[in-house]
Amino acid sequence: MDPAIFKAYDIRGLYPEQLGQEAAWKIGHATAQFLRSLLRGYERGQANAQSLCVGHDMRTHSPILVKSLIEGMNATGANVIDIGMIDTPQMYFAINHLGTCGGVQITASHNPAQYNGFKISGIGAKPVGKETGLSEIKHIATALLHTKGKPNGSVEMCDLTEAYKGHVLKFLRPNLGPLKIAIDASNGMAGKMVPAIFSDLDLEIIPINFKHDGTFKHEPNPLVESNLAELRETVLSYNADLGVCFDGDADRLIMIDENGKTIGCDLTTALMVPYFLEHHPGSAIVYDLRSSHVVQEEILKYGGIPRRERVGHSYMKKTLRDSHAVFGGELSGHFYYARNYYADSGMITLVHMLNILSATDKTLSELIEPLRRYHSSGEINFEVSDKEAAMKELSRVYSDGQIDDLDGVTIQLKDWWFNVRGSNTEPLLRLNIEAKTEGLLKDAFDDLKKLLGEPVDH
Repeated sequence: MDPAIFKAYDIRGLYPEQLGQEAAWKIGHATAQFLRSLLRGYERGQANAQSLCVGHDMRTHSPILVKSLIEGMNATGANVIDIGMIDTPQMYFAINHLGTCGGVQITASHNPAQYNGFKISGIGAKPVGKETGLSEIKHIATALLHTKGKPNGSVEMCDLTEAYKGHVLKFLRPNLGPLKIAIDASNGMAGKMVPAIFSDLDLEIIPINFKHDGTFKHEPNPLVESNLAELRETVLSYNADLGVCFDGDADRLIMIDENGKTIGCDLTTALMVPYFLEHHPGSAIVYDLRSSHVVQEEILKYGGIPRRERVGHSYMKKTLRDSHAVFGGELSGHFYYARNYYADSGMITLVHMLNILSATDKTLSELIEPLRRYHSSGEINFEVSDKEAAMKELSRVYSDGQIDDLDGVTIQLKDWWFNVRGSNTEPLLRLNIEAKTEGLLKDAFDDLKKLLGEPVDH
């Protein structure tokens, strides 16, 4: 088994070279061992406590990996509840709804069609990453010498579509407005889940790339601006109120306004701040440290408690729980909710946006415009062999700024700031800059390039 498939937050690799049936069996065996070992005494007596949920996305090889993964789990004596083809957030719902000790979603998220992977969650849908169990699972899986074992556990099929639909729509407020929405499912799981959840509502949905057969018209990554071209054209052609693009497993989304302008996910977070604090006054709201300063400003303005956190869903979810935050937003398009088991959900985010638009006579662009107070570079990648040395040099050169090292290095200067953080898997530094003026942004970028080199396309 190639140990390189074990990443910081999940398991991912090329099928079948890196992630084939043998690897899936071993990972299933190791995951079942690990998750069941976490059970406390009182949980062992609960009906599904020693069972695991398994779900998968629409990739052509996902069913093959499901079979091997389940066989590996069964060989430990674990029972499995197979919940079928789902979006990743339905896994978080299923673990809590069924009361299992965890689950595995087979998906490669936004990666191209030749990739696949596993997202592992524990009790209560808590994320299992490198620091919370994935290293142990890697150790167990790579130590297994064979894929043999009597399948002592059982397998039960379970369709949770209606229960999941009810969970998502419980967040919908009365008086839904007559909205027209263009949705690009990126040939991913949103193509199945959007009709299942929203078809009964008084909405006009213009579907784009809803076919979900494992092939992609464009890469299922909404963070890449070129992947939004078809959505933008559709919004303008149909005079839609909102455009939404989901990633492959539908846990992330990006929105564009009625004029076809992309809305950064930090601005989406800022837009949702008063919406949540109106009903949960004084609550904490979590945001990742790459976000525009406008997010913190809006939280303070409406009486909330800002909680700035490092990048990554495991960190965001932990801080959300620890601070009893009502909501959290990440620049990557993940949005997290206390009432959704402190987990992220693309479908619930869409529901909240429908609520916001239904409660106002303003267009989305009019709602967002006051939040466009700063100029941002977006995330820019640089190939750097010694990442630590480069970040130390940045701290030395900009030592007159306010410096912190929560995630990489963040330096606040008088009228601009930047964050540089290293990739977990590649020799890359990722840069985000924000400035008060466009001119300042350009000057700052030019200065930083002298230290980091020329950007690379990743």
